[in-house]
Parts: sequence; structure tokens; C-alpha cells
Amino acid sequence: MHIDDSCIDDRLLDSMPNALMPVEIWHNPACGTSRNVLALIRHVGIEPQVIDYLNATPSKQALAETIAAAGLTVRAAIRQKGTPYMELGLDVPALVDDELLDAMLAHPILINRPFVITPIGVRLCRPSEVVLDILPFCDKPFAKEDGEVVIDANGVRVR
Repeated sequence: MHIDDSCIDDRLLDSMPNALMPVEIWHNPACGTSRNVLALIRHVGIEPQVIDYLNATPSKQALAETIAAAGLTVRAAIRQKGTPYMELGLDVPALVDDELLDAMLAHPILINRPFVITPIGVRLCRPSEVVLDILPFCDKPFAKEDGEVVIDANGVRVR
């Protein structure tokens, strides 16, 4: 499900119950940030389509389009920590996007996470509260796994 937001009218979006809003998350269950983003999406009443991108790697076109829609360069969307980034020589500035995308597809752990796609926008949700920029307003308190408050008791987003 790649969401095409060009055909969604803002009035329709405003009247759409949260539970019906189409949301896709490229998720890694071993990642705390990814788990927090998934919890925030569910906290606003949305059950997203969860894509385990490590096992269901997106196509090269979908990956490139998602990165671009998030306003990132391909290089900015590569995860370095805990990946074969250095071993593969991906730090070489001369590498072009096509080569970087091929490396990401061959080693999906290189795809930074989580990407979230909604009719409101696409974001690489690091830190996790970035997802609130592309979700309907939520005034219910929320804290991350580690106890860090994201939405306080007054329904105000912290940070």
C-alpha cells in the first residue's frame, strides 16, 4: 500500500475518522524508535499497515520515492549504526544514489527507520515524535517505552 495523497481532499481528510486513515509504517520490531512510533500511531486510534521491511523489502522505485517524499537525500536515509555501512564502503562521497539504493536493497538493515506514510505526508520518524507531524491531532497523554513524555497530561506535545 503506497499512499497516493494527491487524490485525497483535505476536507475528506478532516472528516475521516482516525481509524480509517490509511497509514503505512516501515517497521523493525527490534528498534525502540520504531516500536515507539508504532505505539504513537495506535495511540491516535489508527491501526497501520505494518511493513517488516527487513523481510519485505520495498522495490527500488518505492524506496526512492519514499525517501524523496520525506524530503531526504538517499545518503541521509542510510542507517550507519549497527549496519555494514563502513564494510561496504558506503562512506565514499563519489557513490551515486543508484549505487546507494542498490546497497540498501541488498542489505535492508541499511534503510533507516521507521518511515511512515500517511495522506498528510511522509517522514523518517527519528526521533519518534516526528510522526505526530503527519497524524491527526491527539490530546491524550503519551510516554515512550523509556518513560519520556511526548504528549503531556494537558494534551500538549512536549518538544
